[in-house]
Amino acid sequence: MLAAVAGEPTDRIPWAPRLDLWYRANRRAGTLPPRYRDASLFQIVEDAGMGFHAVVPDFRDLRGPEDDADRPLGMYNLKAMPYRTVLDNVQRSVRVQGDRTHVQYETPVGTVSAVVLYDEGMRQAGVTITHLEQHLFKGAEDYAALGHIFENARVEPNFDGYLEFAERVGDRGLAVAYVNAAASPVHLIQRDLMPLDIFFYEMHDHPDELAHLAQQIGGYWRRMLRTAGECPAEVLFLGANYDATVTYPPFFGANIQPWLSSFADTVHARGKFLLTHTDGENTGLLQHYLDSGIDIADSICPAPMTKLSFKEVRDTFQGRITIMGGIPSVALLPSSLSDRDFEAFLDGFFAAAGAGDHLILGISDTTPPAADFGRILMIGQRAEAFGPVHPTK
Repeated sequence: MLAAVAGEPTDRIPWAPRLDLWYRANRRAGTLPPRYRDASLFQIVEDAGMGFHAVVPDFRDLRGPEDDADRPLGMYNLKAMPYRTVLDNVQRSVRVQGDRTHVQYETPVGTVSAVVLYDEGMRQAGVTITHLEQHLFKGAEDYAALGHIFENARVEPNFDGYLEFAERVGDRGLAVAYVNAAASPVHLIQRDLMPLDIFFYEMHDHPDELAHLAQQIGGYWRRMLRTAGECPAEVLFLGANYDATVTYPPFFGANIQPWLSSFADTVHARGKFLLTHTDGENTGLLQHYLDSGIDIADSICPAPMTKLSFKEVRDTFQGRITIMGGIPSVALLPSSLSDRDFEAFLDGFFAAAGAGDHLILGISDTTPPAADFGRILMIGQRAEAFGPVHPTK
């Protein structure tokens, strides 16, 4: 995988499908393939000759309840993350009521609260990230409290936790250091602090207050990136879930690209690579990814799930960005593609792969629980049959 990112020759196209949700959902339902009924995910991956996808973390891999108590802030303290955040001068209270967690933050300048949901349907689907049922931001009166929280957020290294995770992954795959799903302070506000519609209203109704909050978050952001950049990981993950209608090109260029570009410079100076999770509709965004200086576009999801073809993405990146993913998840569902159509899809896909360089083959965004496991194996066979990769540049 590292050789593919660096544009070096490899003996084959790396194949590392994301199987975590598929595995958890089918293990819980008792529907894993008979051969793997009692197997761990590591054992399945090794037996099937696949790489292990270690990019998106298990958000339930917690040392204790406090590790995800600050999810309403877009902050996590997962065991495998390269840093942890500590809130000073803030009184936090947490109350669990069934599938809902009520979180409240009292500050000298106001109180904000949120409700987080993690229900049985999510557990059955293999999902580990929780859902914000009620956001912290309710109105303009909440800007001051939110700004205070981030100004008093301290960042500490958690390199031992990351190294333990990397040791578990071993040489099965890239043990990517997860930094944050938001790529910038404004992106964090949009993703986690406000409902999406309210965010766009606030951009119009209270632009100065929103900009000031982003500036206050910016101090924390720099502390977080500085600490994360010093961790021993070879690949770091910053930013996720872009979409041409939500993080539309001018918005991305103004609010996200500068932060990605700055962090790319930081990790490149240390001989590392930057990954960002590009699993949405990428029309109009590809050039911004290039201008951001990222190394890996994780979870590229082409047509028919989005407007862009795999070839269009390959042609635009021209070996400057490695694609991780590429196989749309619907291709694994017999209800979406017949066997004949699936084989035709693979023919077209591998033709569009060209020389096969700068490609880590995977399923975007993830393998659905109802996926045909035989098709997963077939993709691996086709990747192996493709043969050695000799980059043309």
